[in-house]
Amino acid sequence: MTTSILIQGTHGKDDPEKANLPFIVGNVAATADQDVTVFLTSDAVWLATKGYADHIEFGGHPPVGDMIEAFVANGGTVWVCGACIGPRDLDASHMVDGVTVVTAANVTEALVNGARTLSF
Repeated sequence: MTTSILIQGTHGKDDPEKANLPFIVGNVAATADQDVTVFLTSDAVWLATKGYADHIEFGGHPPVGDMIEAFVANGGTVWVCGACIGPRDLDASHMVDGVTVVTAANVTEALVNGARTLSF
């Protein structure tokens, strides 16, 4: 069994550094052919919406929107918390390409199957 990496992001525009970090680490893992998923919760769900992350930058890194696009192109998976988008009046139609809305059951399954976790 391949060990997967599950990176939780919890921040959006409120903390550009922490909004970037899941995708910095995620892109390194994806380009190293690791099975990696970024799971966006809380205000980080906004990062996956069309246009929101295009101007969030930190420390000379590309905008988060570009990093998400590269992450998906590099084979990474982006999950968005379904329980988090509802209260924000969002649904799957608001998400950028390559994003999947998931439930707690999906996350639980990844953890039970041995995913290593990291949170920002």
